[in-house]
Amino acid sequence: MEGIIIKNQSNDYTVRTSNGLYVCKPRGKFRNDKITPLVGDSVIIDDINNYLLEILPRKNSLIRPPIANIDIALIAVSVKEPNFDSNLLDKLLTIISFNNIEPVICLTKLDLLTEEERNEIDKITSYYQRIGYIVTDNNNIKEIKKIIKNKKVVLAGQSGAGKSSLLNRLDKNLSLETNEISKALGRGKHTTRCVTLYEVDGALIADTPGFSSVDFRGMTKLDIRDNMKEMFDGLHYCKYRDCMHIKEDGCYIKETLEKGNILPVSYTHLTLPTSDLV
Repeated sequence: MEGIIIKNQSNDYTVRTSNGLYVCKPRGKFRNDKITPLVGDSVIIDDINNYLLEILPRKNSLIRPPIANIDIALIAVSVKEPNFDSNLLDKLLTIISFNNIEPVICLTKLDLLTEEERNEIDKITSYYQRIGYIVTDNNNIKEIKKIIKNKKVVLAGQSGAGKSSLLNRLDKNLSLETNEISKALGRGKHTTRCVTLYEVDGALIADTPGFSSVDFRGMTKLDIRDNMKEMFDGLHYCKYRDCMHIKEDGCYIKETLEKGNILPVSYTHLTLPTSDLV
């Protein structure tokens, strides 16, 4: 029987099928072949003995959060408590694009901003819109539902960014646990303990354990360059087709940076040693 893994807790995998839900364990061959089933995987199960038998080919997969076959990454971006982190956002956007997933930026906690802070955030978000990203906020629930309709969605972002609260607003029947920000650390407490797919108006949405760091494992400097919109889109204006935008003459990106049309924090990802990008 075919189904989709919608939850993983320890070694138990909840699989949604046309005949209902089954909690299955993977056969020993998965461990022997060093294959780890992921939430979002399409699988074949033994519905009599409750075993995972086969993982069907994946469209894509992420390491952190561990999830597969995602169409859209809805990135919850807190603008305050915790403060807006463009460094983390750029890393997420790059990794998500590298995995052939469409990123959607969703701002949260806008009501906590002063007028001056809101003006500054508006400038930054206008930049991301200008280079081609979809930007919305957690007050535009109808718009978000339209974007994610009939899609498999991962809800990502750092701890305390309001992911569970956003999911609760998308479907009030979920009533997921939320926590206030940890004042001592300046970031949120983890309220999501396992990766779970929830059905919301035809979309399957994964709320994932919060995290405050991401890594570029499996990515080269070329991958990073080619999956940052502002760097890749400007490449054909550079003097050299293989320009890395660091020391080369006739670099359009460096010229654009000097004019203030590229966020400096975005550019630093290209200049750091690969070991510092994790």
